Amino acid sequence: MKNRSGQKNLFKNNFNHLKTKIMEELIIEKKTSSAQENMEAYFATHDVQYVAEDAVFTHMSNGDKTIGREAVRQMLQYFYHIAFDARAEIKNKIITEKKAVLEADFVGKHIGEFAGIPPTNKEVNVPLCIVYDLENGLVKQARVYMLMDIMMKQLTS
Repeated sequence: MKNRSGQKNLFKNNFNHLKTKIMEELIIEKKTSSAQENMEAYFATHDVQYVAEDAVFTHMSNGDKTIGREAVRQMLQYFYHIAFDARAEIKNKIITEKKAVLEADFVGKHIGEFAGIPPTNKEVNVPLCIVYDLENGLVKQARVYMLMDIMMKQLTS
């Protein structure tokens, strides 16, 4: 009986030690970096305070570049509130100190002129992926992969 009691104590001590280690790791993991906090806030709000003054957003479908924080603000305003009443429905996101990736669907209604097409009031749902380069917790560069052929098909059919 003594041996069995000793085994229980050994198991209990090992279990408690393991539990403590796991809790310590979880607490350490809970501490988020400024890059992670900023990107989470940016994904939720599109607030350009999380974009560097000299940021460059490149639309990979056509090579167009939007340069500077104010120009990025205007571009986001146009896409989400002028040409469309839209939002990004997030599917996946990965955030590190230097990089972030967002996979989402651009979902909304076409309410203003876009690519020479007058408002159609049609609903759109377009796959979107953006790869961000971060510097000092801010977006320095973004490469926007939006399936424009799907967008145009939805607007013109």
